[in-house]
Amino acid sequence: MPVVANSIKFGTDGWRGVIGDEFTFERLALVAPVAAKVLYDTYFSTVGSQTIIVGYDRRFMAEDFARAVADTVTAVGFDVLLSETYAPTPAYSWAAKELNALGALVITASHNPGSYLGLKVKGYFGGSVPPEVTKEIEDQLSVGVPLAATPGKQEIFDPWPSYTQALEGKVDIAKLREAIASGKLTLFADVMHGAAAGGLARLLGNQVKEINSDRDPLFGGGAPEPLPKYLSKLFEVIKTHRETDKSGLTVGLVFDGDCDRIAAVDGEANFLSSQVLIPILIDHLTLRRDFKGEIVKTVSGSDLMPLVAALHNLSVFETAVGYKYIADRMLVAKVLLGGEESGGIGYGSHIPERDALLSALYVLEAIVESGLDLGEYYRHLQKQTGFTSAYDRIDLPLASMEVRSRLLQQLQTQPLTEIAGKAVIDCQTIDGYKYRLADKSWLMIRFSGTEPVLRLYCEASTIEQVHQTLAWAKQWAE
Repeated sequence: MPVVANSIKFGTDGWRGVIGDEFTFERLALVAPVAAKVLYDTYFSTVGSQTIIVGYDRRFMAEDFARAVADTVTAVGFDVLLSETYAPTPAYSWAAKELNALGALVITASHNPGSYLGLKVKGYFGGSVPPEVTKEIEDQLSVGVPLAATPGKQEIFDPWPSYTQALEGKVDIAKLREAIASGKLTLFADVMHGAAAGGLARLLGNQVKEINSDRDPLFGGGAPEPLPKYLSKLFEVIKTHRETDKSGLTVGLVFDGDCDRIAAVDGEANFLSSQVLIPILIDHLTLRRDFKGEIVKTVSGSDLMPLVAALHNLSVFETAVGYKYIADRMLVAKVLLGGEESGGIGYGSHIPERDALLSALYVLEAIVESGLDLGEYYRHLQKQTGFTSAYDRIDLPLASMEVRSRLLQQLQTQPLTEIAGKAVIDCQTIDGYKYRLADKSWLMIRFSGTEPVLRLYCEASTIEQVHQTLAWAKQWAE
């Protein structure tokens, strides 16, 4: 079957599809050279290089797809640095900047289930290329790229050493290693069978207790996404550890499939999303590292983020959902931290990219230097700001895109004035519809742009209120 160029579409962070169906060697052989050419057309005048970084995660046949990318890209005249092993996506973004490359092509499907693979395109600056660049890739697929009279060079490289050295320099690594070696801190890392495997051990030593570190392309039958439903093993090992050893501090860190998203589990085995971690990181980095700059949050981020920012006289900039909007802001403003509710957090002192290993180091530093369990730290911030909340989100499959269109039209023509018995006092439309309610809670209704899925987000003073509001929203949609 011939490749249909116009059926290949880039989403919020790359092109993804089911292996053997949408994502095939034939389609990749079409996309990769075009992506390389667009990187060249866009960035050559800035970097003066024709080198492309090619990397991959631990998914099924990821290294084979990466080799195919390297071969097709060198065939059209570009030089390629091909990774000799799997690594986190941010390691390849770092390599693109550090090695003065045009950018990076990374074989990964991030947090999607095991049947998926994909391609992320990174720019020379160390972050995802903007939508106009991926649009240009889509537009040029029907034209293709001719073979070069002289193929480019292909070399193998190890992305880990330069990347980990850069991360080590951003924290008091000796203090973290000593806390773990002495037993003051017990660290569990759930790498979810993904590209974070071995990462914290490289940085902090072999006393990191890693779980789900084997390569499993099926991800235990789930998905490598840092959500409670996939973390039963981590919850269990932390509970068992605390029953037998109550001394010192305990934390579990969770990484998604390509190690650009993070979540945590505290010493009492409570799940902590980035809605909790970002306020802690804002406080730690300003209080103990004297970092300055803007806080960038997506519209779905917790109200605690701006309240903690206000404690330190930091301004807040709000974007639509998607890390690309945060990265765009990081390229033009002095940013301390940018983060999204789904686990992506990046730093103005690093690259405009979400980086879960760097976030892990900063979280550990916050624990060690404060002497507080993560749950305690969060409660401390709630007390300081006078703001207590709970948060949850559900992704609701819809029967069809027609149903999606009908619901969207209803929101536009029949504005909601009451939700779950509470009056609507404001509605933001930066991305979807975010309703602020009379009791200071909020509900956000947002549609997927590519599939019949409705995303429902809610923050309220108690988890019972959150679930009540989400149940109302689900019933409204159905």
